[in-house]
Amino acid sequence: MKALIIGATGATGEEVLQLILKDETYKQVDIFVRREVNIKHEKLKVHIIDFDKSEDWKALVTGDVLFSCLGTTLEAAGSKEAQWKIDYGYQYEFAKIAQDNNVNNYVLISSSNASANSFFFYSKMKGQLEEAVKALSFKKTNIFRPPILKREDSDRKMEVIGVKVIGFLNSLGLLRSQKPMDTKVLAKAMLKSVKVLGNGKHNIEGQNILDLIKTNS
Repeated sequence: MKALIIGATGATGEEVLQLILKDETYKQVDIFVRREVNIKHEKLKVHIIDFDKSEDWKALVTGDVLFSCLGTTLEAAGSKEAQWKIDYGYQYEFAKIAQDNNVNNYVLISSSNASANSFFFYSKMKGQLEEAVKALSFKKTNIFRPPILKREDSDRKMEVIGVKVIGFLNSLGLLRSQKPMDTKVLAKAMLKSVKVLGNGKHNIEGQNILDLIKTNS
């Protein structure tokens, strides 16, 4: 199989990439990034692209499965418009191109609170992206809705605070379904989903993400 990844330099995307490089199922993995990366491997092809100029790179989007791990924070993006462009615009356009180029499998990292009708900007953005990609014609669409993620050496202040707060509530027996999840766990489940889930559209969240890892492939 040949895998494609966008967001391969992010916490979860990097974990997905490392797992694929070790997985004999995959003979090649292409990552699409905005700048040079310090990763070398015989199976890896790095494409440095401008996401705003799809005509320059769309012919390169060929393979068996696309892992969509792209994302940013409002603080890093600088505005809601800029965050929407990255989290929704770039991911949807890449997915649409992959569909048009006959990529059959699509795996997306969404959010546990995703809802197209949400009053909250982030949740609404994620929910609308989910609806948009479900309307595409991939044979298999796996959408992951993890709880707050634990990333090594995270510089996202609100995320770090959130992990600590929810961890404390978990210790009191509260919000156990929202227990923070390590990015390594999510990455393992994403790869497993391609192997064990049948064709169709799948939402995987909470305990189901952990159960998926235990499923025999």
